[in-house]
Amino acid sequence: MLYPAQGITKRELALYYASIAERMVPQVKDRPLTLVRCPEGADRECIYMKHSKVWGPSALRRVTIQEKTKAGEYLVADSAEALVSLAQMGTLEIHTWNSTTSKLELPDRVVFDLDPDPSVSWDRVVAAALLVRERLTDLGLESFVKTTGGKGFHIVVPLAPRSGWDECLAFTKGLAGDIARRDPKGYTITVSKAQRKGKIFIDYLRNTRGATSVAAYSTRARPGAPVSTPLSWEELGPEVRADQFTIRNLPERLASLKEDPWARYGEVRQKITPAMLRALGIRP
Repeated sequence: MLYPAQGITKRELALYYASIAERMVPQVKDRPLTLVRCPEGADRECIYMKHSKVWGPSALRRVTIQEKTKAGEYLVADSAEALVSLAQMGTLEIHTWNSTTSKLELPDRVVFDLDPDPSVSWDRVVAAALLVRERLTDLGLESFVKTTGGKGFHIVVPLAPRSGWDECLAFTKGLAGDIARRDPKGYTITVSKAQRKGKIFIDYLRNTRGATSVAAYSTRARPGAPVSTPLSWEELGPEVRADQFTIRNLPERLASLKEDPWARYGEVRQKITPAMLRALGIRP
């Protein structure tokens, strides 16, 4: 039993991933994975699995990546069968890199993770997501939003793989820092939790080499089996919650949609330009 309170079994999780594969595979394909495995259930001790070590189902591809001091072997999920294999491993969270194995040093997206202090009202979190979108739009970048399945939102910016890790990090830090400087009582980019009281932490560190963020449509190892769910910007409002959608109610949501809220994601062709960097006070 993977989610005992809901009676969700490994089989139900596998069926969920099989049903969602058409939407999810494009979000994870060819990306190195970090997994949270909970073979005894979400309410028991879980395993943070970065490297594949010596075992992995045959449906999962392996790739060796050079890290700071050694080479590490990662798993990659390129198919519906691979997603089902992850469920069979008791994987409750699937996290991905911002680059693909084919262009490892050139990220094809950046992610802003909005992580609110518990005292922050939900209206403020929604407003923060809209503010990040507005700032990105002003710079000429289209963005997409999804719930994290936890406490906040991810704002995802698809990119043509042209900029390296350093430039992507500089850009996201520059934008997050500018928002925090303009409203220091509302936002912070400081990692220390002591400095986050009453504020929304804009986590730009998801954009370093080797860092990951939870994949769209991945479950979370949290009570209720929540799912990180793509939204349209028009849907974003106080009635939407970060952990609102689960593997039990997400299929009904998807069936009711007239179109995929991220339908344009794979069509967007944009890049970080020198003018964007200069607008944030960064020397290209």
